[in-house]
Amino acid sequence: MVKSYLRYEAQSTFGVICSAGGNAVFDHSGRLSITPALDSVVVWDIKKATQVARWKDSDNTAEVTCIARSANDKDFAVGYADGSIRLFDLQTNAVNVVLNGHRGRVTALQFDATGTVLASGARDTDVVVWDVVGEVGLYRLRGHKDEITGLAFVGSGDARNAGAAGYIVSSSKDTLVKLWDLRAQHCVQTLVTHRSEVWALAVSPDARLLVTATSDADLHVWTIAADRLDSVEIQEQGSVETQAQEIVETQAQDGTGDQTTTPRSWDAITEYGTVRRSGSSRVVDLRFHASGQFLACLGTDRVAEIFRVRTHHEIKKKMERRQRRNREKQKKGGDGSGSDAEAEPVRSITAADELASFQLVRTSAKPVSLDFDPADSDTAALVRRGSLRILLSQNNNSLHVWSVAVPPPDKTTKQAALPEPSLLNSVEMAGHRTEPRALALSSDNELVASAASKSLRIWNPQTGACVRTLECGTALCVVFLPGDQIVAVGTKEGTLELYDIAAAARVETLDAHDGAVWTIDVHPDRKSVATGGADKAVKFWSLELVAGAGARRRLTLEHVRTLQMADDVLALRFSPDARLVAVALLDATVKVFYADSLKFFLSLYGHKLPVVSLDISSDSTLLVTGSADKSVKLWGLDFGDCHRSLPAHAEPVTTVRFVWGTHYFFSAAKDRMLVQWDADNFQRIQKLGPCHGDVWALAVARHGAFVIASSQDRALRVWAKTEEPLFLEEERERELEEMFDRGLEEAADTNADAADDEDEAQRAGKATVETLKAGERIIEALDLADAERAKWTDHAAQLRRTPHIVPPQPEANPILAFEKLSPEAYVLRTVERVRAADLDDALLVLSFPRVLSLLEYIDIWARREWNTPLTCRVLFFLLRSHQNQIVATRSMRSRLDSIRRSLRSGVATQRDQIGYNLAALTSLKTEWEAAATADFFDEAAIQNIQDSQLKKRKFVGLKA
Repeated sequence: MVKSYLRYEAQSTFGVICSAGGNAVFDHSGRLSITPALDSVVVWDIKKATQVARWKDSDNTAEVTCIARSANDKDFAVGYADGSIRLFDLQTNAVNVVLNGHRGRVTALQFDATGTVLASGARDTDVVVWDVVGEVGLYRLRGHKDEITGLAFVGSGDARNAGAAGYIVSSSKDTLVKLWDLRAQHCVQTLVTHRSEVWALAVSPDARLLVTATSDADLHVWTIAADRLDSVEIQEQGSVETQAQEIVETQAQDGTGDQTTTPRSWDAITEYGTVRRSGSSRVVDLRFHASGQFLACLGTDRVAEIFRVRTHHEIKKKMERRQRRNREKQKKGGDGSGSDAEAEPVRSITAADELASFQLVRTSAKPVSLDFDPADSDTAALVRRGSLRILLSQNNNSLHVWSVAVPPPDKTTKQAALPEPSLLNSVEMAGHRTEPRALALSSDNELVASAASKSLRIWNPQTGACVRTLECGTALCVVFLPGDQIVAVGTKEGTLELYDIAAAARVETLDAHDGAVWTIDVHPDRKSVATGGADKAVKFWSLELVAGAGARRRLTLEHVRTLQMADDVLALRFSPDARLVAVALLDATVKVFYADSLKFFLSLYGHKLPVVSLDISSDSTLLVTGSADKSVKLWGLDFGDCHRSLPAHAEPVTTVRFVWGTHYFFSAAKDRMLVQWDADNFQRIQKLGPCHGDVWALAVARHGAFVIASSQDRALRVWAKTEEPLFLEEERERELEEMFDRGLEEAADTNADAADDEDEAQRAGKATVETLKAGERIIEALDLADAERAKWTDHAAQLRRTPHIVPPQPEANPILAFEKLSPEAYVLRTVERVRAADLDDALLVLSFPRVLSLLEYIDIWARREWNTPLTCRVLFFLLRSHQNQIVATRSMRSRLDSIRRSLRSGVATQRDQIGYNLAALTSLKTEWEAAATADFFDEAAIQNIQDSQLKKRKFVGLKA
């Protein structure tokens, strides 16, 4: 009989506030923060420091790399490391759209002003423009030679409309900044003056200034001429080297003053000057405030510098002061005839005159991203609040909101005497600042302790809530003492620290070892503890009760005896029957002693590198060891023989743990995977993961109800045992299928790279396993429908040949009979079920004979006016993709004519219907506005006007 197991499924992930791989942004209200958390997105209430929602797509395991906010105040675009983009709805916390078009890590995302067009850049050097409403990629822009670092829309055109003007500015690590014309899908200007990688760019809200940042201490500022953007013409520009030579020649001519340059078609962006930053480190992020009055520059030197954009009045006053100083210098430097000397010419306005350093915000760790509060988008809101709110995410798993005071409109910065920036809110308690290196579960599995450098946290593994946060030393190991009220932490400094969970305080610090305390374990009798350290000693401690605060007594440790070893002790474990103690040493051996007398029993050797973790099964018969040589070995404790050596991982093993009551065990390593094994038949049961960092620690609940692991990405992951049976053969087949799917994707990417030409604009899309499966479903539907129609065609032909003999009707296909659909409707429904973003790539899977078959169904759909928009889209894509073959097929002429006539009538019908509905909606809007609008009359003013218009009466006396 085939042995079955129970499958473990990912249950929860907690401990991550903000991962360093992506940027954090405000929501439209400024109350929530949308932050990346490894492969998911967490929505934080900044003021309460609580998690509001978690966005996670079950089909995705890639890390979040980029987040962008839409103008409609509810949609957020999230880019991932595998090149996919997902649009989440803030109101429903659901995935609305999935877009696949990049072959590398998404590094830049930007919505246009309407929120209907999205531009994305990635490590594959491509810029892809997406139609968010249609859920399709419009086109791919190629021209950069390295990773895209920034994108910005310029102009108010609609990228979906080929006749509308619109532009995109892109920056890359290839030192180039390009201006793309979306109408022509062509690069119209390339800025080549940067001498190093361009790490960020920002465009002012009025699209007048462009600021780029490199690794030097200067910000490069450019001006964008709107009139030249409107009148730009597409020309062949040649190579980048040719443009660079032309720019050098132009600058040389300007220096002599003998010649004047004529503006070229690609001169819509001109250099304005440079602005010196306070730091000289690489720029991480660059953003303009929505009001256009401030510019924030974030560097790797833990400083966020805020620049203020001077107004025209301030610049004018600055120029007047400069002229006055020049005249005074000229008078003082003259030879007595200052009036005859010519005044020094005043230089024109530069970028340094318009952008001035305003405030410095110093962060506690290396910053990752920056964002302004969108609630202060206008000047009036900024004046009412009197300060800027800046969201800063840091690489130490924390999120800060800073308040930067701004001067009133009637005062300058010096006159206002502004205070220093202050920390307004922070989200820090829900995660470690550094990676947790040790884990321990309480005896009832209700609490888990995670220890990292300078912090110890107690968690509820079921809810992921942090119960206690305590400061500690550089922790290397942790364990719950009997009673689950005291936690013992071994540190790198050689101390043993005891913490009371209820009091949330450190109760005692013991000098345990002369070196680092690498391991700690509780004796099965729950009366003593053993520790091992770098001082080549194993020390045994007894648990004692001493008087604590008030009348309460607490546990403490008292040193009893010491076992001296020949090398550093890396791991130790008591056998559950309390008979043996196993000690792993730095010399790659494992020594087994009797626990009561400490007499030597066994020496286990065979690993090539030191054993870093070991564990003993619950029946005290098996010992498992994990080593830095990437292997796991199983030993018998009766004779010390090695049962099996397993090549478990691709990287050094970090921890191994048995499941209580079984011979199953888990192993974790630096290859970011957890693996479950069966020690009886030496088979791998299941792989769990991958994590996004090296796995450092592992804890298994009693009887294997769940397993929890901590990794380098600061996350604590919980996998729970389910009731779903697992069979080894099926698991191996599933793993092979996953490998095959990855091979298909890699082959598709390789073929796409080989087929790419030198055109700047190409089709946006990417072949994935989902598109291949969608194409196969369309092929199956076509085959089924063709067979069904062929049966009925043969039946009709036989009926015509023998009209006096009625042949039996053919049996309907079970699928069509169950769905109660005709063959044409079944094919249409299959096409409709394909995601809009995957439809084009799914249609590319079809061979040309099946394309001809699909065109027959398109003719039927057009005649019956079924889903005219989808019919048109499928038709146009097939015509573009197979134009040469269709033109060469004479039999298609009549078919195309029929489709053309049917589509024209169907489109005209829908156009008239849409026009009628728009007119009705406009009428309803007018009626609503008339009913909801109340006219306001100033009665006093009206009365005054009426009184002035009346003629005064004159009383005249009459005599009789």
